[in-house]
Amino acid sequence: MLMRKFIFFFLSCLLFFSCNFIGNKDGSGMDKKIEISRYDKVLNEYVEYNSFSALQKMNTEYLLATKYLIEDVLRLGQVNDDKINEKLKVFYSDTTLRKLTVDAITKYENMRWLEKRFTKGFRKLKKQIPSLKIPRIYSQISALNESVVVGDSVLGFSIDKYMGEDYPLYKRYFYDYQRKSMKPERILPDCFNFYLLSEYPLPEKDKGYLIDVMLHRGVIHYIVSQTLDYKTFGEELDYTKEEEAWCEYNKKKIWEYMVQNGHLKSTDPMVIRKYMKPAPNTAFFGDQSPMMVGVWMGMQIVESYMKNHKETTVKELLEMTDYSKMLADARFNP
Repeated sequence: MLMRKFIFFFLSCLLFFSCNFIGNKDGSGMDKKIEISRYDKVLNEYVEYNSFSALQKMNTEYLLATKYLIEDVLRLGQVNDDKINEKLKVFYSDTTLRKLTVDAITKYENMRWLEKRFTKGFRKLKKQIPSLKIPRIYSQISALNESVVVGDSVLGFSIDKYMGEDYPLYKRYFYDYQRKSMKPERILPDCFNFYLLSEYPLPEKDKGYLIDVMLHRGVIHYIVSQTLDYKTFGEELDYTKEEEAWCEYNKKKIWEYMVQNGHLKSTDPMVIRKYMKPAPNTAFFGDQSPMMVGVWMGMQIVESYMKNHKETTVKELLEMTDYSKMLADARFNP
């Protein structure tokens, strides 16, 4: 649904933000709280006031954010092009984009609630996965492009993509099912899902079958659900109560349909897309079904696996790549 992608650069220069995590007082490897760096405000200061000091910050303290924004999110050119700064300023000076920027910064003037939940979530993950890198987190304005950007030890999210599904501008550019998740509550699950996906990508050898994709995504969403204390898997996936009830009621039929039609071992990109990608619904099951039923089913299988293997740690679960064995050991019986 959201226009997302991973952006990976292995840069040695990490001028971007001071480190927010030191010590090991609580056993999690995190002592200080996460502070969200406001790249959105720095960029706005440069665009609105032609501020040289803001531009300096963009190219030193926020070097990675600026590089990712220019080269990969907006694709305006190369960050070291002679005229790229002026080109960036002109781009963000568009009347519609100026209003969007002001509205977004106003809406997200206070991010303490996000910082608290980021801190709680990453502390929990760090305690379970000591080797996990804690990213430096920043907010940006992506001009309605990427929702989440993941790079070399950094994680950015675009506040202009989370203005609320009724934000007037969205109706010009997005379908109803896309707007549904463009709200503040989805920042945390989106960020945690995409960060874990970047740290634990689907192995190349497992990119063929639907079941591999289902279980890989199921593991990630299952862990995010636990990390952020969602009461149900449907809540983590942003399902309505009616959509989740539909899944629970039809779980056995969904599974039987997938098995009988040979979909679990399907390599057809269209089949995989219909089960796994955002859409108005899951096409195989009609208008009443929610989107991404394959992800929901993947979470169900992972839950069954964990109930039968209580000794398995979160780290071990993330590192599993034999999804055929995981399915067999899950003894999934909806």
